[in-house]
Amino acid sequence: MSETEGVRLQKVLAQAGVASRRASENLMIEGRVEVNGRVVTELGTRVDPAVDHIRVDGKRLPPQRHHLYLVLNKPRGVVSTMSDPEGRPCLADYLPQRAGRLFHVGRLDVDTEGLIVLTNDGDLAQRLSHPKYEVAKTYLAEVEGVVERTVMGRLSLGVTLEDGPVRVDRIKLVDATANLSLVEVVLHSGRNRVVRRLFEAVGHPVRRLGRTRVGPVRLGDLPSGRTRILTPQEVGELFDAARL
Repeated sequence: MSETEGVRLQKVLAQAGVASRRASENLMIEGRVEVNGRVVTELGTRVDPAVDHIRVDGKRLPPQRHHLYLVLNKPRGVVSTMSDPEGRPCLADYLPQRAGRLFHVGRLDVDTEGLIVLTNDGDLAQRLSHPKYEVAKTYLAEVEGVVERTVMGRLSLGVTLEDGPVRVDRIKLVDATANLSLVEVVLHSGRNRVVRRLFEAVGHPVRRLGRTRVGPVRLGDLPSGRTRILTPQEVGELFDAARL
């Protein structure tokens, strides 16, 4: 970037809310700021905030784009579409009226609740949904019976479903009674109803299922049916996860 192109880095940091411009200059001098993988200490450095990868203390600043990034805690019984010809509750019923047209990142079947990322940033939505980029998704499943270690090992090694083999990345037994188990599952596959089909295949049908995380974004204590705007740090981490 030439001396007349772009925006001074300390101004970009200040506009992003990292710190005041003076404090941002100190961050640069201390070697805590990177641009495209290179530590930048020169105060006259100019960048393109829409393109350059900027990090402070290793944390990615999201590109300066005029987009909306939301997360919704989808209730059970809601279809993962913006409209439904059958008149069933859909995602649009739970979004702010000002939100406009949004893309949802991955579907949840009508009986599954939990986290859905929504954005009008088509590039990010496409990357996060594409299996090539292997963005992990975390689910909490209540299943019938007690899930033994041997079953968890089988799921980790891989199970062949009707549309091919699939395996979980991580699996953890959270709690169990004589008749039910609560299991946390992490996997990259975005196949239709894949978690339900996996547990069905190993003899533990799912009673209730929720998604708690997509990549670095957690559902947390967001109430069912409510939305929130992602923080700049979450957006930056999503861009990293999508390799944008």
